[in-house]
Amino acid sequence: MINDLIIIGGGAAGMMSGIIAGRRNLKTVLLEKNEKLGKKLFITGKGRCNLTNSASDNDFFDNICTNKKFFYSAFYSFTNQDAISFFEEIGLKTKEERGGRIFPESDKSSDVIKFLEKELKKADVDVQLNTEVLSLKKNNDGVFEVKTNKGIFTSNKVIIATGGKSYPVTGSKGDGYKFAESFGHTVTPLYRSLVGIETFENVKNLEGISLKNINVTITDGKKKVFSEFGEMLFTAHGVSGPVILSASSLLAKELGNKELNLHIDYKPAIPLQEFENKILKLFTENPNKKVLNALESILPSRLLNSCLEHSMVDKEKTVNSITVEERKNIVNAFKDYKLSLKEACDWNQAIITKGGVNVKEINPSTLESKIEEGLYFIGEVVDLDAFTGGFNLQIAWSMAYCCASNL
Repeated sequence: MINDLIIIGGGAAGMMSGIIAGRRNLKTVLLEKNEKLGKKLFITGKGRCNLTNSASDNDFFDNICTNKKFFYSAFYSFTNQDAISFFEEIGLKTKEERGGRIFPESDKSSDVIKFLEKELKKADVDVQLNTEVLSLKKNNDGVFEVKTNKGIFTSNKVIIATGGKSYPVTGSKGDGYKFAESFGHTVTPLYRSLVGIETFENVKNLEGISLKNINVTITDGKKKVFSEFGEMLFTAHGVSGPVILSASSLLAKELGNKELNLHIDYKPAIPLQEFENKILKLFTENPNKKVLNALESILPSRLLNSCLEHSMVDKEKTVNSITVEERKNIVNAFKDYKLSLKEACDWNQAIITKGGVNVKEINPSTLESKIEEGLYFIGEVVDLDAFTGGFNLQIAWSMAYCCASNL
């Protein structure tokens, strides 16, 4: 028997589209290569699953990085408020946290998956696990033939919801791009996004230090290409944390291809001259102390040591032997701690993929291919991405609902 619909991929977009299609009484088969559904969803939001964001429409679209106009139709067919209502209606209680982030009240991504699975079952969707799609084609009768490791499935329509290349351990290995290209679609260049950035400098001694209320600026030569206030984290090989993830998204194409420098202001709330006066006051009050001890109240010890190394001032020198130039160097090390950016961390650490199936070849109102009738693309496989904070999952929910509602 020929199915009405086959969905390739059982992640967020795949499950949502299956639920909506099943509710419309479409004979639907969902094919998932893993042993369970929602493998990537399980680890999102550090296992808590940041479902969406309560931002106003304008603020929401300010957080879409690529092809935001393409997303208008999908979003307004199923908004962030609709997503919150949907989960509440199926029994998953939600809560709002800082920055408008919406989480399940239980803080368990497994609960999100459990409720979606329950709805798939209620909608009578045929879920086939451990089923890897090997190829996809349309036969002479206009029917799609989906060849898998378990045999061939046939359908009048197919939704590709395979995800991107990020977190390949969850099964996202770029299969969808191969299927798209087999039908003549183009795939834009793929980049690691929402990911930590490696530095040329060895920062292993700072690994694990988490900082709040700092400002980072990234420069290309003398040109400022990124600046943001917030939180960051030192890793074994570089930097990460919210502001760095945002930078990796906006500068995905430049990382590894340009000489970019990261400038960290550890005390952005204090103007340069005022901060210099503060250092001078500490030195005046502690003339016989070693520089390191005199400044111990400014930053955590490991970071303070690193700043003094940056300033090229001997931390063992006594304060009364510090020259005016050395004091200025110390101030600059606090206000402009400079690192050279090497490249984005690997695909295993990237939260999302930037790039994908070209949106010019997809109908934004239905998500149907403009090249092949009955073929649809939703979720991360499409060249559409956003910052962290629940925005990328909302892209998945909206595209899935829009697509399944217009089959």
